[in-house]
Amino acid sequence: MTAPLSRRRFLSICAATVAAGPAAAASQTSAKWQRRAMGAPAQMVISGLDTQSAAPIFARLEAEIDRLEQIFSLFHPQSQLSLLNTQGRLVAPAPELLDVLSLSASLNAASGGAFDPTVQPLWRALALGSKTRPLPIGWRHVSFDSAEVHLLRPGMALTLNGIAQGYITDQIADLLRAEGLRDVLLDMGEVAARGQRSDGSAWHVGVAAPDGELRAKLSLSDRALATSAATGTQVGDGQSHILDPRSGTGAELSRLASVSAPRAALADGLSTALCLIPATQAPALIRQFSGARLEYLA
Repeated sequence: MTAPLSRRRFLSICAATVAAGPAAAASQTSAKWQRRAMGAPAQMVISGLDTQSAAPIFARLEAEIDRLEQIFSLFHPQSQLSLLNTQGRLVAPAPELLDVLSLSASLNAASGGAFDPTVQPLWRALALGSKTRPLPIGWRHVSFDSAEVHLLRPGMALTLNGIAQGYITDQIADLLRAEGLRDVLLDMGEVAARGQRSDGSAWHVGVAAPDGELRAKLSLSDRALATSAATGTQVGDGQSHILDPRSGTGAELSRLASVSAPRAALADGLSTALCLIPATQAPALIRQFSGARLEYLA
């Protein structure tokens, strides 16, 4: 698991779409949006729409990002995740939070406990240079339903950075589709490829290491891609930010995992988990989730 959300791979939002048929596709008109989102610069370009036509879409995009930040951000003190971590319980959690917790539970079970959002106290201890043990870690100590989320041990805290970024990507992609943008390539650290390019072909995406080295090229249509790299960020004495709750240490620094799936949240969670289990166990983990595919593992 990982550091706070903006420190992982949330870099930008880029989208291109055929918005209004062949005439729009043939035009050179485009509208650009940029601002900060989830603690990092974000931008989006829509081909085939002018700035005035795109303005309502951009407004709804901003509102949705703000809404999701108020659920998942570790930096907003009043976000649902921050309140849960501070108080140990959260009444009436948002459906989106419950979605992510439910998928986290499935990933935790399928990975033999490797995927575990309760590693936040471990990340905090390493970041502060603390060697305090034992730490209140363990997914079995998380209880949740539509009425309440409860962290059952004092001092527990969650980081959803190993999965929420993918979930947010899905939500934004769904919003754009609802706005009539059917052919979209959305990059929010995780990639969602909806529809196709203007020439009718699939979207072209790459698997890159943190240093920018391209490891693989893929074609995607109506799928998402997530890549997790152990060296993306380092904490403490140089350990990976992707932390194993079972050992209390970071993933092997050489590990790089890329997964595609129908939804970015699943791809995100699986790519995180694959950094923490032996490579020989990767196929068995992937097989437990319909539509998931291992694209690269090193």
